[in-house]
Amino acid sequence: MCDTLVALGDATRYGVTIFAKNSDREPNEAQLLEFHPRMKHDEEYLKCTYIRIPQVKETYAILISRPFWIWGAEMGVNEYGVAIGNEAVFTKEPYGEVGLTGMDLLRLALERSKDAREALNIILDLLEKHGQGGNCGYTRKLFYHNSFLIADPKEAWVLETAGEYWAAVKVEEIRSISNALSIRKEWDMAHPQLIEHAVEKGWCKGEEDFDFAKCYSDRLYTSLAKGRERQKFTEGKLREKAGKIDLKYVMSIMRSHATDPDFSPSRGSMRDICMHAGGPLRRSQTAGSYIGVLYPDLQINWFTATSTPCISLYKPVFIVVGLPDLGPKPGGKYDPNSLWWKHERMHRLLLGSYSEYAPKIRSEIEKVEEELEKKALDLRARYLREEVAKEELLELTEEAFIKAVEIIEKYSGIIKPKVVLDPVFAMYWLQVNKEAGLSLK
Repeated sequence: MCDTLVALGDATRYGVTIFAKNSDREPNEAQLLEFHPRMKHDEEYLKCTYIRIPQVKETYAILISRPFWIWGAEMGVNEYGVAIGNEAVFTKEPYGEVGLTGMDLLRLALERSKDAREALNIILDLLEKHGQGGNCGYTRKLFYHNSFLIADPKEAWVLETAGEYWAAVKVEEIRSISNALSIRKEWDMAHPQLIEHAVEKGWCKGEEDFDFAKCYSDRLYTSLAKGRERQKFTEGKLREKAGKIDLKYVMSIMRSHATDPDFSPSRGSMRDICMHAGGPLRRSQTAGSYIGVLYPDLQINWFTATSTPCISLYKPVFIVVGLPDLGPKPGGKYDPNSLWWKHERMHRLLLGSYSEYAPKIRSEIEKVEEELEKKALDLRARYLREEVAKEELLELTEEAFIKAVEIIEKYSGIIKPKVVLDPVFAMYWLQVNKEAGLSLK
């Protein structure tokens, strides 16, 4: 399960669009942060996760965060400041066994668009030509449809789909999406047979009582996913500070839990924005988080590149220089040399002592983030005045990743695993660690 939000310039302290997403996946489903430069292509076809589609002559530079086994991406941004996050939504329409996954559609739109409206049109064109489908579960089958929040420095759109059917709305000031259809009776664009199809299925009598979310949603799975509750929470938090929203505030939203300040992973909930896995009914946790401050020129992109943002450092990344060497790419098995797995091991060490160590980690990373933001803003301004070279931008990103590793290694050496009294929670993590080949001794 996931959550994505945006605050346009009128709603932020900087007068600049801020976009954010938490990507929730299975706990052993490591997520990669990758940079792909602008490229020209001679090949006729492109292999996505499950199907081949025609390749374009040129693709734009992108920063993406993706599950290690999937071609597409959960979230990302391109060189023009187009940022996209997608959400699983559960509908009454049949799920395709093959097709483009929502993550494929997201990456393709980033590679091919220069603004949010163009990205929206690209997704719609690909949806019509190739359809959406394919298993998106890592260790178990999971089929769903997709919604998208698409933003650029000037505007943002929400696109929600149910099979081949869809509706889209232009964002005014603030918006969030989660694992539930949210467009109801008003939209700016829609599939030409959206209402007619619902009438044919007996979901409504006509235009007067048509409601996209009500007519097309699978009520059981939508209820279990708790997407409506999470969307209500994130939009409420954005409205509370409309006009004053800044990076630090958005970070606090993406790190929030339904039971703050008395949160512990064993009492976690599907209502948490920063989700921690905890058993058969809560198999997902936040595998990575992204916040983009989408200036018209030289955006500052903040990625955790690690799980559980409540105890992860957000690192500034400038797409004009890409990424430093992040070491081995993580997979589905524990790798002590992988940044993602180093952090995940620390997270699992403190599952039984979260209240003792998490506040200390959080305090430490927030101090580092405050300093990194000051440096990033200063470097951005000086770079635009041509006073510093690109290398200095990359050095700041590298510094941030080094700081993150230092914090992870410090607390991994201090924390001793404690027994969790909840037997279901304890057995679940015992099995998950066994599957990952991870020992906490």
